[in-house]
Amino acid sequence: MTKLAKIVKSNSHVDYIGRVIDALDADAPPSASDYGFAQFVSIPLDDGSEVVGVIYNSQLINPEYGNFGPRLSSVVDNSVLSPDYLNEQGLLVGILLLGWRDAKKANHHTVPRRVIPVNQDIYRLADEDVLRFHLDGDGRVHLHYYSQIVTHAGAFSAALIEAIIEQLEPACEPEDRQRLCVLKQALVWQRTVGGQRL
Repeated sequence: MTKLAKIVKSNSHVDYIGRVIDALDADAPPSASDYGFAQFVSIPLDDGSEVVGVIYNSQLINPEYGNFGPRLSSVVDNSVLSPDYLNEQGLLVGILLLGWRDAKKANHHTVPRRVIPVNQDIYRLADEDVLRFHLDGDGRVHLHYYSQIVTHAGAFSAALIEAIIEQLEPACEPEDRQRLCVLKQALVWQRTVGGQRL
């Protein structure tokens, strides 16, 4: 699994913020395609279970913006002359928790009971695990977290659900693909014709 970020804070029990790791944190930091919009993530817990979430927002942080004072040293020089000088620029990602998998890998599309601690590692969830997370005991795709996305993702909710459906469709059986297509069309109608917010 590719390590993407570390938890730095939360806005609520299901809405967490992670700071994407960079070259100062790891020899091989993740690429931009690893932490894009609608990327599913896994947050392993110490009891063998894991919380599953999705990236729904991002924010750049740059404390140096507007600091136009003279520069006596370049960034390269600072790494040698002042190794304790930290580059505080970075990228934060908003993660909406959608459910969890217990130690036996059974999927639960409910609000996780556990609180995720600060500095907990966040990993990219592999495509096959994304599909596995959405399958019930009969092998049918379900999105029981739909209302959770509508409630917590705000203006991004319709776009997020559409992006999730687009990820799932290629690997689905025809019957599930048809159900997802109907849901997608309803979302498009709501956004363009209905004029209603989700």
